[in-house]
Amino acid sequence: MKFVVSSTALSSHLQAISRVINSKNALPILDCFLFEMKGGMLSVTASDSETTMTTSVDVNESDADGKFAITAKTILDALKEIPEQPLTFSINFNSMEIKVEYLNGKYNLMGQSADEFPQPVALSSQAVRVDIDAAILSTGINRTMFATADDELRPVMNGIYFDITTDDITMVASDGHKLVRCKTFAAKGSERATFILPKKPATLIKNLLPREQGVISIEFDDRNAVFTLENYRMVCRLIEGRYPNYNSVIPQNNPHRVIVDRLMLMGALRRVSIFSSQSSSLIKLHLEENSIDISAQDIDFSTSAEEGLTCQYEGTPMSIGFKSTFLIDILNNITTQEVVIQLADPSRAGVIVPMEQEADEDLLMLLMPMMLND
Repeated sequence: MKFVVSSTALSSHLQAISRVINSKNALPILDCFLFEMKGGMLSVTASDSETTMTTSVDVNESDADGKFAITAKTILDALKEIPEQPLTFSINFNSMEIKVEYLNGKYNLMGQSADEFPQPVALSSQAVRVDIDAAILSTGINRTMFATADDELRPVMNGIYFDITTDDITMVASDGHKLVRCKTFAAKGSERATFILPKKPATLIKNLLPREQGVISIEFDDRNAVFTLENYRMVCRLIEGRYPNYNSVIPQNNPHRVIVDRLMLMGALRRVSIFSSQSSSLIKLHLEENSIDISAQDIDFSTSAEEGLTCQYEGTPMSIGFKSTFLIDILNNITTQEVVIQLADPSRAGVIVPMEQEADEDLLMLLMPMMLND
């Protein structure tokens, strides 16, 4: 079998799907890409047995259909060094010898039989389908990903929860300390449905979405999901289990409202947090009329820092403690110039929202407080 393909087109598609492959695999065949030539179209697949990603690459010419596996690292490294030019692949299926010819040279390598490569799972007949714009999905994953947990005891917290209704789609992530709820009114489902997308496939999709335009189709049943993009298709195993009722942990009546410049607050937090206790990263926010005092101390090393900022605040004076790294993460994932911090009392979670929500979006972030010693 012979086919001719552009070196840069093949290389960029292989790099995009190569992130699926684990550094250590139980099955040796999972170290490989599966190449399949069918009807003049080349599709390449990578898998870690739970997540499978396939991409389509246009070929200039081909003389037969067939499939073979090839070690991913070898072909990736070899293609990286070749500038844009046609590559001619010749495959001998009897000996599994593969010859790759380019302008001034050729590579000879051994392929493997494609029969051992795992087949992607098929969805059940009860599968639900939802269409969502690439930009909206990208924003939702980017906003929520940082708040996912790494908790072996509660695996449902280790992914992004998609809550689909006939009015909107909400993406939620939480690790028990912080929570992000990103609701979009620009996409909706035909029925009520939910699923939990694990962190790895979410990261893979996130990396592909900036290059995509148009609508992404998501089909899912209670165990697996299929994401269909323009040039890529990903089948992944979902996290099974019930996600906690995230709305019940969001405090509703928060009488104290602080409006503050996001970048100024982030800068002050970064400077002051250097002097916080390394074990807890505790920083204290003391609020008085139109001022916010940020302080931290590390008793073990006798270091402390304090910085004052102006803000809009009219409530009674109060002090509340937060983990500085979490608060900086949250502020980093909001894009507006000003943020509103809604507080009830020092023992209840702080709700942080953008001063102005983007069109068709409702973004809310929540952070649990830490105990203050004084």
